[in-house]
Amino acid sequence: MEYIYVATCLFGLEKLLGEEIDALGYKRIETIDGRVTFSGDERGCARCNVGLRFAERVFIRVGQFECDSFERLFEGTKALRWENYIGSLDAFPVKGHSVKSNLYSIPDCQAIVKKAVVERLKKAYNISWFEETKTKYQIEFFILNNVASLMIDTSGTALHKRGYRPFSNAAPLRETLAAALAKLARPREDVLFWDPMCGSGTIAIEAAMMMQNIAPGINRSFDGENFAFLPLKSWSDAKIEARDNIAREKKFEAYASDIDIDCVNLTLANCLRAGIADCVRVFQKNALEIATKGRRGTVVCNPPYGERLMERSEAEALYVKMGEHFETLDNWQIYVITSHENFERLYGRRADKVRKLYNGMIRCNYYQFFKRRGNNG
Repeated sequence: MEYIYVATCLFGLEKLLGEEIDALGYKRIETIDGRVTFSGDERGCARCNVGLRFAERVFIRVGQFECDSFERLFEGTKALRWENYIGSLDAFPVKGHSVKSNLYSIPDCQAIVKKAVVERLKKAYNISWFEETKTKYQIEFFILNNVASLMIDTSGTALHKRGYRPFSNAAPLRETLAAALAKLARPREDVLFWDPMCGSGTIAIEAAMMMQNIAPGINRSFDGENFAFLPLKSWSDAKIEARDNIAREKKFEAYASDIDIDCVNLTLANCLRAGIADCVRVFQKNALEIATKGRRGTVVCNPPYGERLMERSEAEALYVKMGEHFETLDNWQIYVITSHENFERLYGRRADKVRKLYNGMIRCNYYQFFKRRGNNG
């Protein structure tokens, strides 16, 4: 059976997510800010939850229809075949979002969708009361420009929670964004990958998992594993496939260092849980003292923005020193993400490329320096 899936992501990661979906063999239908819609077979649900590195959640779309009024939302929702997914004893809470649409009251939309699903299931099962004591099917609506998409969340816990980071530092970087920073920095077997402000180690860990082709969801569970309409075997098959695809033989090396010993210890523990401690070297060091020692390398870091960590003036002073010291790293490529709008001026040079990304709700720029200052035009 073929399903329509919707994978959501942080703003700015849509292209990377779409390429992942292509690589899994599924057909993209539509891409908008923060989500990619695609089609796939019933195995696709498990394979995408286990294997998508840049997705936040994977939904099955039950239906889509135009709705510019509460009446049309009710009737459109009621017309969908909810009984194909939800059993008579199952729970089906509702949540959602509405953007640029007539129906802007989320509580009202929730109540109407819930009532419509109840009315549909009443007729399907010939009962008037739903205990909602069995499997939970989280219904989510997304209304954009007066078009409603009604979906069921198959992920449960958000996909950025891989399971290797039960604890984090004061300003953690979401794993999906860290994976994107690593991917855009083009990690290679013959080039040292170094995060000198590692925090909880997420960037280096995601780079190592990517290079060894360790699926992000290989060691966690998903709500969809409990869904009666999906084959249970597809989940075990997806994890077996993921384990078979691990490439331990790749000669990739990453450094994760930090001036704070607590961050170093946290990163060490996370590396062990992620199963990549063999290729990530973790140690204490001031980022302003790192050296190439004749090696080719790439620096990828997420310094304090002056918002959650450090005062703004302290962060600005750090950026000045980063620009001065990183210039001594021969022909190393430098990648820095920050929300500070004057980063380039403080750093002392214009980036060769800048990409807009979001760290949660914080709008950031990913500054990419490919050439040394003297060759920067």
